[in-house]
Amino acid sequence: MNDFKQLPLLPALLAAIEGLGYPSLTAIQREALPHILEGRDVIAQARTGSGKTAAFALGLLQRIDVSQIRLQALVLCPTRELADQVAKAIRRLAVNIPNVKLLTLCGGMPLGPQLASLEHDPHIVVGTPGRVQEHLKRGSLHGGGIKVFVLDEADRMLDMGFEEAMDDIVKRIAKHHQTLLFSATYPEAIRAVSARMQHDPVEISVEELHDETSIEQRVVEAEPPVKLDVLSRILAQAKPEAVLVFCNMRKDTESVAAELDRRGFSALALHGDLEQRDRDEVLVRFANRSCTILVATDVAARGLDIADLPMVVSYDVAHDPDTHTHRVGRTGRAGARGLTIVLAGSRELNKLRAIEERLGAPLARYPTKPVADARKVLNLAPMKTLVIDGGRKDKMRPGDILGALTGDAGLDGKDIGKIDVYATRAYVAIRRDLANKALERLRAGKIKGRNFRVRPLG
Repeated sequence: MNDFKQLPLLPALLAAIEGLGYPSLTAIQREALPHILEGRDVIAQARTGSGKTAAFALGLLQRIDVSQIRLQALVLCPTRELADQVAKAIRRLAVNIPNVKLLTLCGGMPLGPQLASLEHDPHIVVGTPGRVQEHLKRGSLHGGGIKVFVLDEADRMLDMGFEEAMDDIVKRIAKHHQTLLFSATYPEAIRAVSARMQHDPVEISVEELHDETSIEQRVVEAEPPVKLDVLSRILAQAKPEAVLVFCNMRKDTESVAAELDRRGFSALALHGDLEQRDRDEVLVRFANRSCTILVATDVAARGLDIADLPMVVSYDVAHDPDTHTHRVGRTGRAGARGLTIVLAGSRELNKLRAIEERLGAPLARYPTKPVADARKVLNLAPMKTLVIDGGRKDKMRPGDILGALTGDAGLDGKDIGKIDVYATRAYVAIRRDLANKALERLRAGKIKGRNFRVRPLG
């Protein structure tokens, strides 16, 4: 079975799938969706990019009764970024179902606006465990009508210390519900969670998401004192359009990104200590190509589905083989070629050997070449981001911004990149050498007949 039309889905969902251009069922959808639509509990091993979000989104949307104004589906995610991504995916699939109310409830965001939004029950909530637990405790969120409960990337939620919150949430929602558990790995702790929360689950494992021949893996031997020099040389020579650099420690993401920036690269750090707006802006700039290098921890990068990523670098060897596999899986998607590089010091060889044992073969080793100097290079991103202090609350749409830039501002459409519109602000990527011109014209002109404050980002 490869066609969504072979599944007993609502016509509104089939129309949404067709509109989104989904070609056929992915492996996880083919294996899991029939059981999900039957109402069975499912525990599935599936990584980011496998199509798992559409699988559980279609399942929960199939069961929502919009005429009942009560919470009917709850999705827990480990990070705000993944929660936002999942919420957007569900909204896209629900486009033909009128009056579906979905809320995103995450920590790190003000509580007041969330409480105001919860005055009328939503049909679907996507959130992080801590904040969802808080709302259930205070009675602002009512779980008695939940039909579908989803644990997305459950292994990472355990890694982040959310097990107690997850257990408490289960006690506070409807006793009889369908539980869908998705995890990139199957450690004993995940099996224990399944045993506590699920009833006779169907177990599904989708191991291979990538053509192994499309991803080249290399190990470059480099001790900590020279890793930055080695990384700089690799980036200067390869000139990748986008690269994700993984560090094991939060503090290292900041120092590595700052040093790369000092050396002339467009680099930003992503870690759990950033405020939500700062995290949003880092991700916007990386996605719209006004930042070339994203230096991140595994937790912060979990759930990010970054298209067209040609290179991944492990600045530190991953702590375990599963994490290494997850890093590698960020590149080489949809038949594209990908390159992963691990910078390994002598003290990291044990971790490297564990990874090679899991892979069943040694990784290609490259000795460190002498680095003559660390001269500054000019390797700037092709785009620059402008921030407009207006958004959805001002009825602003991407087309309005595009029209202002190609109209009064006189830019060609090909010089304008990705446009992201949030509730109170919008971001637009402009070809770097035209960014100042676009800024001046937008400041002097109007968008939708109004003047908005416009400023460069970064």
